[in-house]
Amino acid sequence: MNIRNCLIFLSALCLFSGCATQRVPIAADPLEGFNRTMFTVHEGLDTVLLKPVAQGYDAVVPAPVKRGVGNFFENFRDVARSGNAFLQGKGRQGVTGLGRILINSTLGLFGLFDVASEMGLQKGTEDFGQTLAIWGVPSGPYLFVPLIGPSGGRDIVGFTVDAYANPLWYLTKDEIAVRNSLIGIYTMHTRANLLPADRILSEATWDKYAHIRSAYLQRRAAITGRPTLDDYDDLDDPPDGE
Repeated sequence: MNIRNCLIFLSALCLFSGCATQRVPIAADPLEGFNRTMFTVHEGLDTVLLKPVAQGYDAVVPAPVKRGVGNFFENFRDVARSGNAFLQGKGRQGVTGLGRILINSTLGLFGLFDVASEMGLQKGTEDFGQTLAIWGVPSGPYLFVPLIGPSGGRDIVGFTVDAYANPLWYLTKDEIAVRNSLIGIYTMHTRANLLPADRILSEATWDKYAHIRSAYLQRRAAITGRPTLDDYDDLDDPPDGE
């Protein structure tokens, strides 16, 4: 099942999640019962699959190689960042993104080296979820999607659009195996980058789900420029009696 079909399936499940048990309902997370179930599924998959592979990758691959892998995939992501900058009316950032792609794809040896940043062309932070927010699309309910992580109604649409803006999706049929291998490497690399935060997260909060939700919602509110932090003030507070 590809990512698009997975998202359609998860969206359908959302429609039937209204009767799920809620813990401390808040305006930003009306589907909390469903989301906590999906979080548990994600944690299980991460424990038996993603984290062990990421730990092996982190232990075996030298730091310079990991840096090159990260640069390589960030070069692809600059395509979506640049396009979203233009869609948001940020012409200068859009042109900067195009310059980064050109420089890093050539002088940077297909993106393995981030030459553009050394030349003062810093990568942007624009994504299609942010674009939709600027266009006035409501955020929608908070969602936790297994293997993807925290998101929202608007941001899951943005994630899908940005994913399909990645040139990797447009390799020919004869190159599908290469594409899937690269996606696997990207997933492993991304998970490995989160390893240092695992222990801190587990020790710093009584409720890992609530902590991740709070961090995500506040970060997205800041990025989109539409903070509604009144909804988030109680996200890390334990229920009465805990």
